[in-house]
Amino acid sequence: MPSLPSSDELIFFVNGRKVVEKSADPEMNLLFYLRKVLHLTGSKYGCGSGGCGACTVMVSRYDPKTKKIRHYPVTACLVPICSLYGAAVTTIEGIGSIKTRIHPVQERLAKCHGTQCGFCSPGMAMSIYTLLRNHPEPTPEQIMEALGGNLCRCTGYRPIIESGNTFCVASTVCQMKGSGKCCMDQEERSSVKGQEKICTKLYNEDEFQPLDPSQEPIFPPELIRMAEDPSKRRLTFQGERTTWMTPVTLNDLLELKTNYPKAPLVMGNTTVGPGIKFKDEFHPVFISPFGLPELYFVDSTDNGVTIGAGYSLAQLNDALRFIVSEQPKEKTKTYRALLTHLRTLAGVQIRSMATLGGHVVSRPNFSDLNPILAAGNATINLKSKGDTAWNLKLEPKSSGPQPALWLGILQLDTCILIKVISLIEGERQIPLDGHFLERLPEADLKSEEIVLSVYIPHSTQWHFVSGLRLAQRQENAFAIVNAGMSVKFEDGTDTIKDLKIFYGRVGPTVVSANQTCKQLIGRQWDDQMLSDACRLVLEEIYIPPGAEGGMVEYKRTLIISLLFKFYLKVRRGLNKMDPQKFPDIPENFMSAVDNFPIGTPQGLQMFQCVNPYQPPQDPVGHPMMHQSAIKHATGEAVYVDDMPPVAQELFLAVVTSTRAHAKIIAIDVSEALALPGVVDVITAEDVPGDDNYKGEILYAQNEVICVGQIVCTVAADTYAHAKEAAKKVKVAYEDIEPRIITIEQALEYNSFLSDEKKIEQGNVEQAFKHVDQIIEGEIHVEGQEHFYMETQTILAIPKEEDKEMVLHIGTQFPTHVQEFVAAALNIPENRVACHMKRTGGAFGGKVSKSALLGAVCAVAANKTGRPIRFVLERGDDMLITAGRHPLLGKYKIGFMNNGVIKAADVEYYINGGCTPDESELVIEFVVLKSENAYHIPNYRCRGRACKTNLPSNTSFRGFGFPQVSVVVEAYITAVASQCNLLPEEVREINMYKRISKTAYKQTFNPEPLRRCWKECLEKSSFHARKRDAEEFNKNNYWKKRGLAVVPMKYTIALPEAYYNQVRLGEMSLEVWGQISSPCAALVHIYTDGSVLVIHGGCEIGQGLYTKMIQVASRELNIPVSYIHTSETSTVTVPNASITAGSMGTDINGRAVQVTFLSFSPSDSAGNN
Repeated sequence: MPSLPSSDELIFFVNGRKVVEKSADPEMNLLFYLRKVLHLTGSKYGCGSGGCGACTVMVSRYDPKTKKIRHYPVTACLVPICSLYGAAVTTIEGIGSIKTRIHPVQERLAKCHGTQCGFCSPGMAMSIYTLLRNHPEPTPEQIMEALGGNLCRCTGYRPIIESGNTFCVASTVCQMKGSGKCCMDQEERSSVKGQEKICTKLYNEDEFQPLDPSQEPIFPPELIRMAEDPSKRRLTFQGERTTWMTPVTLNDLLELKTNYPKAPLVMGNTTVGPGIKFKDEFHPVFISPFGLPELYFVDSTDNGVTIGAGYSLAQLNDALRFIVSEQPKEKTKTYRALLTHLRTLAGVQIRSMATLGGHVVSRPNFSDLNPILAAGNATINLKSKGDTAWNLKLEPKSSGPQPALWLGILQLDTCILIKVISLIEGERQIPLDGHFLERLPEADLKSEEIVLSVYIPHSTQWHFVSGLRLAQRQENAFAIVNAGMSVKFEDGTDTIKDLKIFYGRVGPTVVSANQTCKQLIGRQWDDQMLSDACRLVLEEIYIPPGAEGGMVEYKRTLIISLLFKFYLKVRRGLNKMDPQKFPDIPENFMSAVDNFPIGTPQGLQMFQCVNPYQPPQDPVGHPMMHQSAIKHATGEAVYVDDMPPVAQELFLAVVTSTRAHAKIIAIDVSEALALPGVVDVITAEDVPGDDNYKGEILYAQNEVICVGQIVCTVAADTYAHAKEAAKKVKVAYEDIEPRIITIEQALEYNSFLSDEKKIEQGNVEQAFKHVDQIIEGEIHVEGQEHFYMETQTILAIPKEEDKEMVLHIGTQFPTHVQEFVAAALNIPENRVACHMKRTGGAFGGKVSKSALLGAVCAVAANKTGRPIRFVLERGDDMLITAGRHPLLGKYKIGFMNNGVIKAADVEYYINGGCTPDESELVIEFVVLKSENAYHIPNYRCRGRACKTNLPSNTSFRGFGFPQVSVVVEAYITAVASQCNLLPEEVREINMYKRISKTAYKQTFNPEPLRRCWKECLEKSSFHARKRDAEEFNKNNYWKKRGLAVVPMKYTIALPEAYYNQVRLGEMSLEVWGQISSPCAALVHIYTDGSVLVIHGGCEIGQGLYTKMIQVASRELNIPVSYIHTSETSTVTVPNASITAGSMGTDINGRAVQVTFLSFSPSDSAGNN
């Protein structure tokens, strides 16, 4: 075959501007290209695997066949730039900017309070924007679906969804207003009685600019001309390590696959990309058949439908919807099952990228579609270049000219033996069945074959097909167990003619219960058959105890649960076909047949309205938009890694321990140092100061004490080089015993991080002698990952004189970072400047951990003498920083038969990990808050922090209180059960009733607690709704509803004085001036009347800067537009307190307020 013309020129558009790249690197993804090459930093790096949606952008392509432009969302972190030839990319910067004009999507997301930390906001905006480009008047369901692939750790999603719903034509708010049934009617009545005006409106829809589709950017005409140009060329891009080839025809593709049989076909990169990132797979050659028309088609016949392998799952969804609308219902059972699962498979971004062929051939064990396709008897159509074959045949003699293909002729008396060479096109079909899904060699693809299409036959009248799954979330989550099942009956009967059962997530591949199905052929579809099926399927499908993902017993239960659900669905279907012949399922079983709905969340926020006599420029009490909300929504809010490159900066990658407890024998860095771009490897020997400061170890020295401990770091000119070099560092270990992992093991080895914490009141032992009943029990509460959207990120810049070090870092405690860096570098704290503008979420995970990592980064900057940019990968972040403390609670409760608790003896143990971190504070907090809102006259609580060989757990929202609440409410519920009372009755009986001393000797007035309890019960219509739930439960055997109300007494303080500020509100200015290290604020008033407010608090998404501006506005009596707050810095406000524990506004707001107390009214900027 003559060689095809080729090109190494990559052409695509970004925000309307043409991009031309010569020899683009196949290993570079779009997100990296946008952020580091084009310096468009609005798209954020959250996970690197397409799972969080923070990097969502819109890709638009022109289809020369339909003459239409297709807009679809993608996660830029997974898109290779080489795949973008002929595409137009729109990023958050391309739809609007504070410098020009913001887009209605950005405006509404901000004004509806849909941003907090703001890190997810650009991705959220782009998901909604892409939907609006395709559907300018969406439904609430479409808004929900569009946001299904975007994670937010701050808002709870409701305000984000509400911002999207403002574009919907159909009303999405409660329609019961004025009927007496609406919560607002009840609220207005209570407001009138209490003479308090309650507000619910957080924004004014009339202020929103309208959406005008005609004002959107046009698709570049040059890309249309390129798409319609018939003289296409093969694209070849040569990178540093890999080659990318885009064939121009199907034959060209088959030729390339023959020449490079091991090269993966890359379409959406949703399988190959994660394989490279998480499994260290390497491919020297990539082949991308994107856009070949032979892979993009739908062919519908009387018997079924054939769909091209290049169709994305989103396109598959559209095709199946059309087919379902056109065909009789009995023919579309497989298609409808697929559609149900397509709605919840990953998010819209992944569904817009992943292809049908790629999904089928990759055969992941978590696939939701493959079990259904197998159950529906789908077939895969394969194609390869083909082989040369010899066909021999006899032909009669003739006197005429011989055919040109006759190459060899053997003359016989009456005929000629003709040897014919013919090229057999390599086409074949294989069933998408259990053999294929289980990757058996005889049912697999050959290395040179490609998937051309998938054929899905129509279902028939007596054929039932279902897809079933159970996951921890309805959307964007792998199933715990999923299944595809089908049964075909003898016509007019319930006698099984054919049965197929496939399960996913119960083994390394999708598995078939083939033997079970064979044994059930010919059986009636009845309860006895179900009983036998359950027994057989559990015998056939074995899940080993150490199976991937754990939850073995739960998965075995789900195997039966999904089979039972399918049984009921089929019973229901048979009844609909012939009610006389086939009895229906019991009425109270009906709920088991229904799919769990994905509803649009609705809610209401009520707050006390501002006094009408309050001055109009006073913003306190108003639902003011976050000061940075517009910048969040436009992507112009600058986070640490958004900062422009610093001259000679290096990138840092970590090498972490793979052993829980081991001696380090040797660290071999020679291979790493030999790689291109690598500048240095930093170890414990390079720490000039304290490598073990306050028990926290920067770099492991001599031994490691947990998996994930930092052994060394690699500094290189690019992050890719640093990461690759980190893989080449070889660490030799010698295991050390014991390896303590669990709380129980720590108790066995007497391994603790601190002394016992204890509070006690009354006489517990004596009280136990005089109660009606005693119960004992224990509760395990597992840990939790912080999952802030922005991982730990630091930019450390060494100065050329006086050993100064400047750090830009996302943290909750700049003072702590400064302290750790100074100790590590053995310099005074006044040489370390820590700057904090904002961070993409924290939740307690950026208190001590950011100090440790800041010191690690500063040591690297100190050794190399160059700026270091340190951005943790999501996996490294989760491994190193740990999270919420797992807790074991043991209780002994003595109570009377009327539910009154007289005595309680409780013990708490938390898994602190391998170093102290915040564990001593957390266990003290646990003990102090252990009584919750209940007054127990005889009470004892003890707590210990356990030392284990796990990464150290740290502060987390609630600081141990959420774990404690689980234990407390467990024994409250147990008491209620023993006394035959409702849990809420026992809660109210034991709640504080009058001013009393708590178990930790603080005077407590319970009036606000009891008022809150009463108002919650009334405003939520608790008792009526609980009765409704109980009635529902009576009528539904397999689906249940529940409703609970739980009180909470939560002190706003931390147990260590080091973390706390003085009581600012009770202090005169003279006393204030004598305090050595209070929370402080610095205010500059400039000659033009503008004001700069600086304080020690950190903006982590809670709107602290906004609230400080409100305080300053009230104190100075000037509009908020006059006031600006810049950043938090140890240079401007030294020794500032931690921003945590719900104290940030109180202590910093008081500091700002106190700053103005010495001003006279004539001093304020407003009166100058």
